[in-house]
Amino acid sequence: SFVNTIQPRCITRDLKWGIPVPLQGWDDKVFYVWFDAPIGYISITAAVTPYWADWWSNTNDVKLYQFLGKDNVGFHSVIFPSCLLASGRNWNLVHHISSTEYLNYKGTKFSKGRGAGVFGTDAESTGITSEIWRYYLLSIRPETSDSSFYWEDFATRTNNELFNIVGNFVVRNLAFLKKYFESKIP
Repeated sequence: SFVNTIQPRCITRDLKWGIPVPLQGWDDKVFYVWFDAPIGYISITAAVTPYWADWWSNTNDVKLYQFLGKDNVGFHSVIFPSCLLASGRNWNLVHHISSTEYLNYKGTKFSKGRGAGVFGTDAESTGITSEIWRYYLLSIRPETSDSSFYWEDFATRTNNELFNIVGNFVVRNLAFLKKYFESKIP
């Protein structure tokens, strides 16, 4: 069972990057990224919208759905909610988790430490809209086996599937509506 897979975890790592542990004698340690992530998830939301509390503290009207790789189930179902509960505040806890196999980058695991992957700032800097990213990532979502992100595949699938096929479908339907229904959906 899942409960039997839960093992003790350290909350520090011996890495050069990360949030330093603010204790004397721990100068060479940083917090394990999954330990400080609850602070990051909430603070990044607060940095981009004044309505962040409507998302994170609205326990009556908001349900938190998370989509993640199979190795993060323990964190998102146990550690993340535990950190939120320990704060004593009324945070939204995960309502539903959908996990998949791994989405790799050019055949290897995503890793900020190794610089392998496309991360939020990388995606944003391309100027490609979030809708296109969502389409591509959902189309290669690794449901039954690992899959990999390749820039060449991203360009090919976006152009051939999204623009050519879906775009053609939309244009044809709009022309049909204009011709037979005065541009109104019947």
